[in-house]
Amino acid sequence: MDDNERVRRGVAGILESRADLRPCGEAQDGPEAIRKAANLNPHLILLDVSMPGLNGLEVARLLREQSPSVKILVMSQHDPVQLLPRAVQAGANGCVDKSLLVTDLLPGIDLVIGATEGKATTERK
Repeated sequence: MDDNERVRRGVAGILESRADLRPCGEAQDGPEAIRKAANLNPHLILLDVSMPGLNGLEVARLLREQSPSVKILVMSQHDPVQLLPRAVQAGANGCVDKSLLVTDLLPGIDLVIGATEGKATTERK
């Protein structure tokens, strides 16, 4: 979920390259992300940190309360290593560098899907 349509299209394209990943929805802002997650009940949610309405960390916190078992991967232009502690505290399972989505998104998803409760992951090259 990202407020930039180009980024959403790019993420969808990356996800569609794998048969085991199927996008089920998109949102342009934080409140829409929360509503859609409640209606679609996804297994994994991708969140941009910088979204209008509510930022990705606020959305992660609310989604974690709403759906404790959902996997949440945060995407950010900020250094994911520095962001990771705040993302985990908000309820995310990991984060990836938004500028490296082409190479890091799928490995980041694989790590988050395989992450056990309380263990967050990050990919950085």
